[in-house]
Amino acid sequence: MKNLKKIPTKQLEKFSNIFTQLGLVLVLFIVYLTLEHKTPQTKSVAADYDIPDRVILEPDQDIIFVKQPKTVPKPKTTLPQIFILDEVVKGDNNVIEHDFLDDTKDNFIEVTEESIVEVEIKEEIVNDVPYDFIQEAPVFKGCEGLSKTENKKCFDKKMKRFVQRNFDADLASDLGLNSGKYKIHTQFIIDDKGNVMDIKIRAPHTKLKKETQQLIEKLPKFTPGKQNDKNVRVRYTLPISFQVD
Repeated sequence: MKNLKKIPTKQLEKFSNIFTQLGLVLVLFIVYLTLEHKTPQTKSVAADYDIPDRVILEPDQDIIFVKQPKTVPKPKTTLPQIFILDEVVKGDNNVIEHDFLDDTKDNFIEVTEESIVEVEIKEEIVNDVPYDFIQEAPVFKGCEGLSKTENKKCFDKKMKRFVQRNFDADLASDLGLNSGKYKIHTQFIIDDKGNVMDIKIRAPHTKLKKETQQLIEKLPKFTPGKQNDKNVRVRYTLPISFQVD
């Protein structure tokens, strides 16, 4: 066989680089045209219709919804009805008139000085007014000259201090009581002269009751409480609590 020699002008391998560069330029040109391409916007008006469960949109389709204002019908105004009065008929003027003043003359009672009776009204005296409802509370010694509110605060403070200083707290532990918290209920009357009377005590032991009785009897004389600017008896409740270990 004869050896065929390649013709240099027909050897395509020499032009492969040129073809590659031309291909790249063509691809870049196509990409450029694609990026610069603008899709025209389309507008559509959505009318009142039943919205389907699923809507399929094209990739290049833009939909703008425009809400149309609702027209409210004007209420119908009804013209007022015009009433025509019937013809007025004159009645009979023969009406008998009565003089009512003459009928009440016999009901008046004549008042004279001899018929006036003087009645003496006695003001009811209120006693045993609870301490919480008294207008002017009794005054503990050392709380003079205070307002009504400050006087009550001072009274409670002085009473608490008096119990702490004079009540024998060690007596409760010597009586053999079980450990715990105990309370002694005490109530007494501060009379209209400021003296303590009608003492009532309820205690868990007789010796505690006696100790509390002696404590209340040691209270100093009070300035009596007032109700309607008059001295009255005031009922005061004094609870005493103590702890047994």
